[in-house]
Amino acid sequence: MNLSMKWLADYVDCGVSVKDFCAGMTMSGSKVETYETEGAAVKNVVVGKLVSIQPHENSDHLQVCMVDVGGESPIQIVTGAQNIVEGALVPVAMIGAELPSGVKIKKGKLRGVESNGMLCSLGELGLTRHDFPYAIENGIFLIEEDCTPGQDIHDAIGLNDTSVEFEITSNRPDCLSVVGLAREAAVTFGKKLHVREPQFHGIHESLSQSLSVTVENTALCPRYIAGMVKNVRIAPSPRWMRERLRACGVRPINNLVDITNYVMLEFGQPMHAFDQRYVQGGQIVVRNAKEGETITTLDGQERKLSPEMLIIADAEKPIAVAGVMGGEYSGIMDDTQTVIFESAYFEPVQVRRTAKKLGMRTDASARYEKGLDPDGCLRTLLRAMELVEQLGAGEPVSDFIEVDNRTGKPAEILFDPDWINRFLGTSISREEMVRTLSSLEIRVDGDQCISPSFRIDLERPADIAEEVARIYGYNNIPSTVIRGVAQARLTPQQQFLRKAEQTMVGLGFYGILTYSFTSPKCFDKIGLPADCKLRETVTISNPLGEDTSIMRTTTLPSMLEILSINYKNRNVSVCFYEIGKEYLPTGPDTLPEEPHRLTIGAYGGELDFFQLKGAVEELCRELNLPKRSYVRPEEDNPVFAECCALHPGRSAVIYCGDMAIGYLGEVHPTVQKTYGIGTRTYVAKLLIQEMAQLAQTEVTYRPLPKFPAITRDLSLLCDETLPVGTMEEVIESAAGKLLEQVTLFDVYQGDQIASGKKSVSFSLRLRSHEGTLTDEQADAAMKRVLKALDQIGAVLRD
Repeated sequence: MNLSMKWLADYVDCGVSVKDFCAGMTMSGSKVETYETEGAAVKNVVVGKLVSIQPHENSDHLQVCMVDVGGESPIQIVTGAQNIVEGALVPVAMIGAELPSGVKIKKGKLRGVESNGMLCSLGELGLTRHDFPYAIENGIFLIEEDCTPGQDIHDAIGLNDTSVEFEITSNRPDCLSVVGLAREAAVTFGKKLHVREPQFHGIHESLSQSLSVTVENTALCPRYIAGMVKNVRIAPSPRWMRERLRACGVRPINNLVDITNYVMLEFGQPMHAFDQRYVQGGQIVVRNAKEGETITTLDGQERKLSPEMLIIADAEKPIAVAGVMGGEYSGIMDDTQTVIFESAYFEPVQVRRTAKKLGMRTDASARYEKGLDPDGCLRTLLRAMELVEQLGAGEPVSDFIEVDNRTGKPAEILFDPDWINRFLGTSISREEMVRTLSSLEIRVDGDQCISPSFRIDLERPADIAEEVARIYGYNNIPSTVIRGVAQARLTPQQQFLRKAEQTMVGLGFYGILTYSFTSPKCFDKIGLPADCKLRETVTISNPLGEDTSIMRTTTLPSMLEILSINYKNRNVSVCFYEIGKEYLPTGPDTLPEEPHRLTIGAYGGELDFFQLKGAVEELCRELNLPKRSYVRPEEDNPVFAECCALHPGRSAVIYCGDMAIGYLGEVHPTVQKTYGIGTRTYVAKLLIQEMAQLAQTEVTYRPLPKFPAITRDLSLLCDETLPVGTMEEVIESAAGKLLEQVTLFDVYQGDQIASGKKSVSFSLRLRSHEGTLTDEQADAAMKRVLKALDQIGAVLRD
């Protein structure tokens, strides 16, 4: 909503600068987006009077003008315009002037003759013929306003209004009007509001003799008022009306059309004017459209109507879509003689649905769909008739036809000052609250607030508290701690997720966020078997497209897509993680399970399988998970079917005890190629909820050791297929409590090792917490370890 400050001054004198006005209105709940002064881009342009016009001595089309600009002597300007005459008043851009097009005027010569300025057209001032209908489109603007040479052009032609743009929320349609914003301004700045009731004389005759109004659907149109103007005289609107319309962003057209737009902006109630010639049978019928009916609207498009749409019809056909737009032949034309004015209340939801289905959004529909004041219909029509009479645009008939089926009553809301103070954390007196509410035209009757008809947003005590708070000033309400609410804490699940995120960031990974819906093609891209259970998905009933038509059952394709995008954008090294959900179907009529998954993806640099494994290990340690083991994935893995997307020799399933908690590995070369990634890529997926169940929530701290440790190294020879993890488990089990740490420091295969064998070296740290460990105790532990290793085929290397 754009508000003309000149127009606002008719209703309230705020007595503040435009900046203070914007700040005050925003603080009281009417948010200001920006403000703009008309003609700000026009600088150093004045009114000039053409004293003389002589032909240019070196040109057939140029003329040399002497122009009086209010100085001691006229200035010389060369122009090519042909519509100028001596004695005319014109806009003169002086030396140094700036115009909206970006042009800066400099002193110069045209064909050898000096020129000290430029005569301006409407377009060069940023105006059109709609602003000044008497001017010509292409030519110098010959001013007919009452002005004098040397006068600033802004004041001379009224190009000096300030327009303030408001962001009006959908629950405050009353503020989509000058009067509504004036009401808010008066309360905000403590000024008196001046709104008078419109009056007109009109010609006295019965309107029912020439017009009838029937409302068939009173639920969708509870109030309809029709008026008539005879002997219409179509002409341009007066300058003051054109200026106000222009400042509010509405293009002036002619007096009758401008009147309907003017009252809509003034009171927020849209109106429509019908040419009586095209209202067949003198009948106006408000009804639902019939199956197959069509209407050609004012924009020249034929639109198909449906039975749920409300229309305005005559005896034969639709002539308007109620609350949206009129028909092609219902508009005002230059030869219109008699006009029927419509002022009505249409049900908001119906207007919204109709406008959306027809693909139309107009100023009228934007207001109707928010819910207007049914009581404002008559006042708006009276104001339109008053303006018709004032502008001499015709002879209004004093009689109206009204159909009123309103059943609603003003909302009554409990008024409890003590509750409001507790709710706001304030100590405002009842008297001050009553004054505030009364200034907003909210009547207080005992312990009830009676809402005015234009305030459709007032429904409950909290709404009344809001009115008190915004006028009292949010900045005046002291900050207090919320009372009666327990201190907010993260749930154990949230704490676990946050710890996981913090650890991943600490390890150098960047968080990403991907869509939960994906394409069915993603399963083929990672090579899932046709009968894989992950292909059973939740299908979206109204998807944006095929690529977003299902809910994902695995997060792996989402991560691979992001890695692919980064590789194609030539990011040479990336490390990402995402904590997101998978959606696993549970049945046809039940909601899916939505478990959290931590997905890791990386490529580039010195990254390999073991670095990714190290990152996963560090994450598990920080999350206090019990000891992990890594097992080569089975060919048909029942838990992680997407392991088929990994390299078979460089991947592993992660176990905590007997529970699988995730997998990690290098992406299969075929899948890498499918996603267009030209380097080795590594991914991991961890089951967050299962990990949270296994995490040790109680941490037991051990005292620092009092006694020294003994270190023993073992170099073992074993089959190359024997997992190192299995060997570690055997060592830990055989060494018992004396073993403090076992560390793998070498794996070797080469010429000195038999084919099919490998050399594995461990460092064992032994310590007793009861006393200094003796060599005998350490040797006994090592003998147990070697015996146990021998049983799995690992022997000391010679």
